[in-house]
Amino acid sequence: MRLFFDEHITSDSDFFTLSEEESKHICKVLRMQVGEHLALVNGKGFLFETEIVQAHPKKCQVKVHGFIQEDKKPYDLHIAIAPTKLNDRMEWFVEKATEIGVTEITFLHTQKSERKEIKLERFEKILISAMKQSKRLFLPKLNALTKFDKFVADNPGGLIAHCEDGEKSTISMHLKASSCPILIGPEGDFTPGEVALAFKQHYKAVELGQTRLRTETAGVYAVVEGILKLTR
Repeated sequence: MRLFFDEHITSDSDFFTLSEEESKHICKVLRMQVGEHLALVNGKGFLFETEIVQAHPKKCQVKVHGFIQEDKKPYDLHIAIAPTKLNDRMEWFVEKATEIGVTEITFLHTQKSERKEIKLERFEKILISAMKQSKRLFLPKLNALTKFDKFVADNPGGLIAHCEDGEKSTISMHLKASSCPILIGPEGDFTPGEVALAFKQHYKAVELGQTRLRTETAGVYAVVEGILKLTR
């Protein structure tokens, strides 16, 4: 069954009117009619079985027949990543990371960042689409652009993937189930000062394979390694 999204539907809902965006898609694009069934998710672990009772392209109303609730995963997988100059590369990362199982994404403003501003609205739409596509019931948390020094101060004890020489371990060796973000730098890498600052906040250096990866590829690699570690 095709999934639709509205964050406002709750377990107390008997009847529910969808957002104008989803209403238009259901009634105008898909031409669904009264009596047809659809599944609704709210990004908070709930899946609702519903039936269309008013097929209006601006305010589609459904009757809720029941729901299931999924328990939240016993881990967090937080990627903090410096956005690339080209938006489509970061959009690709957000989509794939969501499909694989990331639970939180923060955009990092580093000294060598190629992009100084981020419009979250587009990325939020990609998150929702990827969540529905992959049939996930929890929507990952998406955070605005955050300065590197503030982030590591507020989130100590994580992992940092950088290109400088030095002792490094694998993600699976040190990743914890919570409060352990993985930092992915820009194409020009973190500066030595940023790496040193992360170490002062008890970050550990990790490697991402034997080749040098693009930022968005490094992000996906970290998500895959993290999921493999946390779901064993």
